[in-house]
Amino acid sequence: MTHIAPSYRISRTFLSQLLLVARLHLAGLFREETCLLHNDQHQGQHLIFLWRLEGKGSLARMAAICKTLPYHPHAVGSLSHCLHNVGRALPSPVLMASKQVVLSLSDAIFAIDTPIVVTIDAHSTTILTIELASDRSAKTWKAHCTPLKDHRFDGIGMASDRGTGVVAGSQAAGQEALWVGEYFPAFRDLFNGLHPLETQASRAITKEHEAAQQGQHATSEATFDTRLHQYAHASQACEPAMAQDDQRDLLLQLLRETLLLGSPQGTRRTRQGVHSALSLLVTMIKASNCAALSATLKPIQAHLDDIVVPGAHAEVMQAPLRAVVPQQA
Repeated sequence: MTHIAPSYRISRTFLSQLLLVARLHLAGLFREETCLLHNDQHQGQHLIFLWRLEGKGSLARMAAICKTLPYHPHAVGSLSHCLHNVGRALPSPVLMASKQVVLSLSDAIFAIDTPIVVTIDAHSTTILTIELASDRSAKTWKAHCTPLKDHRFDGIGMASDRGTGVVAGSQAAGQEALWVGEYFPAFRDLFNGLHPLETQASRAITKEHEAAQQGQHATSEATFDTRLHQYAHASQACEPAMAQDDQRDLLLQLLRETLLLGSPQGTRRTRQGVHSALSLLVTMIKASNCAALSATLKPIQAHLDDIVVPGAHAEVMQAPLRAVVPQQA
């Protein structure tokens, strides 16, 4: 599958679906029974769930497979009704036999402009609860987070963006433990701001190179002087464009390294050290004369205390880990 998928420019998921259908057809062709699933309702439902959950098959494709086998009922409506009944029989959150300590991640996704609020366990990525909502208000998030305690989930904290509804709702639900802010959009926009500078520097280098090439083909002294002047002007414009791009790229690389919990030498970065480094780097980036970044830097600079919270987590975790793993390792 590893070699076939790229050779035919198809996904491994699609190849797995083809393989499943092929095996079912072959089993039907080379068995004495003319109908593979018709007399086994349990096996048929089991395969329907596999096609849906593992094969990611649409209802139309599943209906076509059932019809080919043949298996009844094979109408799209019948399959949808079957899956819907099974889904209604399952509880929304995971119900644990004993208390589980979790750090939860909460966010909202959208389906046709309708919010779906979801909370997962950060360690296992298990969906703890997910539901269709009418809005993303504090009331909605409170009703979403409150039942988790009833299902034996003891939250040590939560990570989310700084949305007013999710922060207020989770706190109202009793999530008074540690909260970790999610700032991926802000940092993504910050790094995306480097692309225009790279484009500007690349164009300046191209113009300088073209001016140098034209100077070499001058046929008269007057033409040479003109093109030499053009080259000097292009070179003068190229230097600051390259310097600004290089400076911004260096600062962003340092920023990326600072956000890591460990240094390249293997030492853990302290919360205070990361805070100081981020403050300095944000100030230097802000001073690089780019008005477009001021709005992007504002939430980062205003919430440095939240951004360095993972450093506090690492500090707490290091002590018990040292008892298991030698410091040198």
